Amino acid sequence: MIFYKKITAIMTVALLSTGCATVETESWQNCAIAGALLGGSAGAFVEGATEVGAGAVVGGVIGGSICGPAEQVMINPEPDTDADGVVDSRDECPNTPAGAVVDSKGCTLDSDADGVADYKDQCPNSAPGAQVNELGCVDALVLDGVNFHTASAELTDSAKAILLPLAIAKRTHYVDTELVIHGHTDSVGTNAYNQVLSKNRAESVRDFMITHGCNGDKLSTLGHGEDKPMVGNDTTEGRMKNRRVELTIK
Repeated sequence: MIFYKKITAIMTVALLSTGCATVETESWQNCAIAGALLGGSAGAFVEGATEVGAGAVVGGVIGGSICGPAEQVMINPEPDTDADGVVDSRDECPNTPAGAVVDSKGCTLDSDADGVADYKDQCPNSAPGAQVNELGCVDALVLDGVNFHTASAELTDSAKAILLPLAIAKRTHYVDTELVIHGHTDSVGTNAYNQVLSKNRAESVRDFMITHGCNGDKLSTLGHGEDKPMVGNDTTEGRMKNRRVELTIK
């Protein structure tokens, strides 16, 4: 009798195998479940609950192995042509520049609503309603932190670190924009000396940007010496503010 019950169980599993062999890959889960159920039924023909459980496990394994692993179920992802994280079917701005931060519609952000996207905006906190230039700035862009060694036109290491991302932005997003680099000094020294020094410092900034991929034909320089102070030169803080480099659009 036990022999016949085992034969019946084997035949049940064989029937399961034949049925599952034709199942499409996407029906893998259903096939595995069916394998477990029929395997359990097969196990029931043998005395004891242990055989029922074992049959279910074996049936599930057989069902899964015949129908193929779950990893075979391939779903083609939607394309994201501009690689901004928003698929083409939902992307309302399909040509976003590489690296730009976008919203859920795939459009670049403009946090200060000045009409210049954040990834191009060199003055990201413009006042509401302000009229800005292509850089996103109302006035000349003061390059805070772009300093030089004392009485020279040699850029400090910290100044180079500030200028590098600006050079990258220029060559990437402002290829055709003509910029003027303005050099300014404080009133220490003669007017003639400061005039030359301010011009040389502006040239140092230009040379740095060219070295890092910017088109020199789109960069010009002006030296203003001590003629255009931002504040008075009677304090250390004031003189520090007046020693500056600015960018404007030509």
